[in-house]
Amino acid sequence: MEKINRSLNKLANTNQFQQRYEKLKQEIFENEQVRLFMNANSSTVTKEMIDKNLGKLYEFTSQSNKCDKCPSLDGCINMMQGYYPKLVVQGKALNLHYEVCPRKLAEDEKRKREKLIRSLYVPKDILKASIEDFTQTDNENKRLSVLSKAMSFIMEYEPGKRQKGLYIYGKFGVGKTYLLGAIANELAKRQISSLIVYVPDYLRELKGSIGDNTVNEKIEMVKTAPILMLDDIGAESMTSWGRDEVFGPILQFRMLENLPTFFTSNFDLNGLENHLTFSQRGEKEEVKAARVLERIQYLAEPVKLDGVNRRR
Repeated sequence: MEKINRSLNKLANTNQFQQRYEKLKQEIFENEQVRLFMNANSSTVTKEMIDKNLGKLYEFTSQSNKCDKCPSLDGCINMMQGYYPKLVVQGKALNLHYEVCPRKLAEDEKRKREKLIRSLYVPKDILKASIEDFTQTDNENKRLSVLSKAMSFIMEYEPGKRQKGLYIYGKFGVGKTYLLGAIANELAKRQISSLIVYVPDYLRELKGSIGDNTVNEKIEMVKTAPILMLDDIGAESMTSWGRDEVFGPILQFRMLENLPTFFTSNFDLNGLENHLTFSQRGEKEEVKAARVLERIQYLAEPVKLDGVNRRR
């Protein structure tokens, strides 16, 4: 050990080492942020503190604290991605604290919001929908009226309070599903959880789950979601089982528990009632269809969304 120390001391005393050391110090003190820090703390920072903590100062200058010039969070050059160094005085020493950069804060907030939005069989681009993009697509008053009702719901939402969702109906491709995604994202910004379900695929999965006894579990998840969005109701091939054993209990529970529910459909309420009346076997069951319609009307206000088919 003594031999190593002697070797290090000998190295430190060589001219080459001294020259490199002085050059490093010069580079450090040419750094604008270091100079500002030294000026602000001139009464407390001593030469001894500087010499002892030159490594900390070098670490500070070798990293970026100009996050506005960083291309992206993935492009962060710092030792701790998404954090920038800050020089501080601690007692008789200089130290570095790492602060969260604005880009990481924004990314963390985005991921937190995404976790609040659950979905079943809904395209990923819908989960990125925004109110701003929806309003830019069309400025027709009739579309803005639907948006106004959606924003009123978002602003007035309180857990446990009886509040109607929307039954949004209209032609193919006018933006009904996109609007659901935009509403879900606005709710997520307010830390409110929601679940979007594409109805035809959900019913298909339920039928396939009868054999593994997970039907009740999958119905329960939809039944109890704080805010539920049933997308494209009426596009499924309706069976008595789907209407009476799936939708019936889900909507009844949500009605009793004051859990807001949104719907989208190509049918208006009269068309949906007709769809629910006739089962796949051709049986006409008006009373059972009317019962489901009554629950939908209790849970949601019907609004028509007009516009051009944007899928073409």
